[in-house]
Amino acid sequence: MTRPQGPSGLVIVDKPGGLTSHGVVSRMRRLAGTRRVGHAGTLDPMATGVLIIGVEKATRLLGHLALTEKEYTGTIRLGQTTVTDDAEGEVTASVAATGVTREAVDAGIAVLTGPIQQVPSKVSAIKVNGVRSYTRVREGEDFELPARPVTVSSFTVQDMRAARAVGPDGAATDVVDLDVTVVCSSGTYIRALARDLGAGLGVGGHLTALRRTRVGPYGLDGARTLEQLEVSFGVLPIEEAAAAAFPRWDADAEQAKLLANGVRITVPALAAGPNAVFGPDGRFLALVEEDKGKAKIVAGFAQ
Repeated sequence: MTRPQGPSGLVIVDKPGGLTSHGVVSRMRRLAGTRRVGHAGTLDPMATGVLIIGVEKATRLLGHLALTEKEYTGTIRLGQTTVTDDAEGEVTASVAATGVTREAVDAGIAVLTGPIQQVPSKVSAIKVNGVRSYTRVREGEDFELPARPVTVSSFTVQDMRAARAVGPDGAATDVVDLDVTVVCSSGTYIRALARDLGAGLGVGGHLTALRRTRVGPYGLDGARTLEQLEVSFGVLPIEEAAAAAFPRWDADAEQAKLLANGVRITVPALAAGPNAVFGPDGRFLALVEEDKGKAKIVAGFAQ
């Protein structure tokens, strides 16, 4: 007997620290009563904040949501370098950062703002010839990751303060902690920004805290903790989720019927990228892109 499909939609989770994104998915599968659950945009175990979970048909939205702009708050420590570019890795070098000025920090940040070429952290999930980069690091392999184009729309220092940090040899180092906010494109590594900022200043750097505050239109104000979801689980209906995340096109009855059958119909001028198509009854039908004046369906939801 086939189990009836539950409601399709998104769950905006405020992920706690110390848990992997896959761990959150496992919890959501239990709460939703289905294995058809996924997430958009991995958060490292150390990081907290907005993690978008898709349930049932809404899993088809996730690949498109993962490409949207993201916003973070975090703390960068200048004066120490780690193997992972964040606080979870072993400290590999310590250099006193007492001589670092705010003017130098602002100049370093300016270099890392706008369209840039970024080399991802080696301890990441990026695949190199089919093997995860972090796996290659664990196996002791020596390799380099190619730089990738990303866009850092905003990189702002909220606070700068002196601190002391202990290295692996037990010796204390004078470091500088920066509380920052970053708005960036998908694929940007905040810990790589910390690494590159520290390297440019000549003292090294790594990320000590990270919280994702927004993914596209979904922010912390609409997120729920795992404890809250255990008490009252529910999804943001797929119609509301699509309307919030994508430009909307309301099709008439004939257009809706043809689209539901996969026909590439002539469309009005659409916004760039995926557009959410709704029928006259308000039902979410598809994500489409304009292709030579025709509607190219990139994900269908009519069935």
